[in-house]
Amino acid sequence: MTAQPDPPGQPRETYVVGVDYGTLSGRALVVRVSDGAELGSAVLDYPHAVVEDRLPADLDPAATELAPEWALQVPDDYREVLRQAVPAAVRAAGVDPADVVGIATDFTACTMVPTLADGTPLNELPGLAGRPHAYVKLWKHHAAQPQADRINRLAEERAEPWLPRYGGLISSEWEFAKGLQLFEEDRELYDRMERWVEAADWIVWQLCGTYVRNACTAGYKGLYQSYEGQDGAYPSAAYLDALAPGFSAFVPDKLEHPIGQLGERAGTLSAQAAAWTGLPEGIAVAVGNVDAHVTAPAAQAVGAGQMVAIMGTSTCHVMSADVLREVPGMCGVVDGGIVAGSWGYEAGQSGVGDIFGWFTRTSVPPSYVAAAQAAGESVHEHLTRLAAAQEVGEHGLVALDWHSGNRSVLVDHELSGLVVGQTLATRPEDVYRALLEATAFGTRVIVETFRDSGVPVEEFVVAGGLAKNHLLMQVYADVTRLPLSVIDSEQGPALGSAIHAAVAAGCYDDVPSAAKSMGKVRRGVFLPDEARAQQYDDLYAEYVALHDHFGRNQATMRRLKALRRDAVARRRARGAGVQGQEVSA
Repeated sequence: MTAQPDPPGQPRETYVVGVDYGTLSGRALVVRVSDGAELGSAVLDYPHAVVEDRLPADLDPAATELAPEWALQVPDDYREVLRQAVPAAVRAAGVDPADVVGIATDFTACTMVPTLADGTPLNELPGLAGRPHAYVKLWKHHAAQPQADRINRLAEERAEPWLPRYGGLISSEWEFAKGLQLFEEDRELYDRMERWVEAADWIVWQLCGTYVRNACTAGYKGLYQSYEGQDGAYPSAAYLDALAPGFSAFVPDKLEHPIGQLGERAGTLSAQAAAWTGLPEGIAVAVGNVDAHVTAPAAQAVGAGQMVAIMGTSTCHVMSADVLREVPGMCGVVDGGIVAGSWGYEAGQSGVGDIFGWFTRTSVPPSYVAAAQAAGESVHEHLTRLAAAQEVGEHGLVALDWHSGNRSVLVDHELSGLVVGQTLATRPEDVYRALLEATAFGTRVIVETFRDSGVPVEEFVVAGGLAKNHLLMQVYADVTRLPLSVIDSEQGPALGSAIHAAVAAGCYDDVPSAAKSMGKVRRGVFLPDEARAQQYDDLYAEYVALHDHFGRNQATMRRLKALRRDAVARRRARGAGVQGQEVSA
């Protein structure tokens, strides 16, 4: 496309770029400032995807094997999004790069990058490409669960004041647990590290040359909280030293840094980043943000009572409220965590789309795959169509959606998935529907926990690719008895980032006013059916019984995880012994 000149006498249109860094890819979106029109986009799949089994052989020739529950990424893949996706999106939009006035980014969280003081990731240093702890720890890196358990036990014993702000439990996905794992498992690398940086802030650092912590990840993932009568504070040095001798310096030495508010300008685009992106040097670069929280303005859902669910591989639930309450198992409540002037709440489910994808990859017979191909459908579409023909409860199943652990409200990544009620007559579409319903039941637990804690939820707004599955959306409306609205954009996080870029560039006074002009939503697309809702009440009661039995009262799932870890260790030890014998021979 060729950029078209503006009509005589009319002000020149300006544009912003939002870049959404997801689990597997980065997406750049060009948006018109005046009305939020999405003009062009481009996606880059990360060349190294998610590193879960071995370090990449192109970086580590030994392809070092990783332990269970590890999930790493390669930081240069994030730069590659700037080099490729951003220029491609601008070309697709057909706009003059000179008319782009700002850029903003969002990231999965908590995703951590160990760096030097200048922002260089440790894995890029000579001799460190074979050290797993030198790489990015992705949000779904759950190998720090033992550290999280100790953080929680000690905080509860000491009645630490910050613990209730996180529902009484700290996740293994967050900054302190992952940092403590690095401290204890590779002390030499920990000492070499000078900054422990959220990827959301690292990519902004790459864009403008300035390191600014964003208020969102600092508050939700970094245990930074504001209290009445005092400035913000992290857990104390005394607590950290009691947690692990020598860890008391973690905050001042590795973590603490100036914090920027959402929608503020972190800096301006550097010459290097301008060369990567093809955008003008000196344009506004917004403070970083989290993919879930940045989506709320894109869905025009920044008011009290509007819960936004960003549904993809996992689901993050965010909402603003005018009251401060302690909600068990939430991921945090932060002053200004979504928009200034409101308390921002976060909860989540660690596995949603990932569970559906796992099932279609591993548990669907060839005859179903062939039938889907013959019908011109994906396996997901085929199973959804078959499952949609069922009455509620017809499959006779109930499942627990913990294949990636439980984020809210149990905050326990040692938990695992479960399907109860299978017989020799159970079909793939039965299990598939039960898994869909299980994720809806998990969401209902979260909604009811918020309500019971005095934080009302009145509307459920969905963003993300799973909104395309109408069966799933209707199940959520029926299970939660909430009207379900859908963001009117397929690129909610990127649009949300673009809104923040417009504010950072001075085009709007604040995020809510920008959201009103640039955000998009379709209200009440799916409404609850009371007859089905009553039928789901019976299934939900069974879900809650299993939820409490395996999540609170019974350690079976934790013991199975421990047995798996022991077995993997034995296999590796046996393999190392065999290799040693071969070398001796």
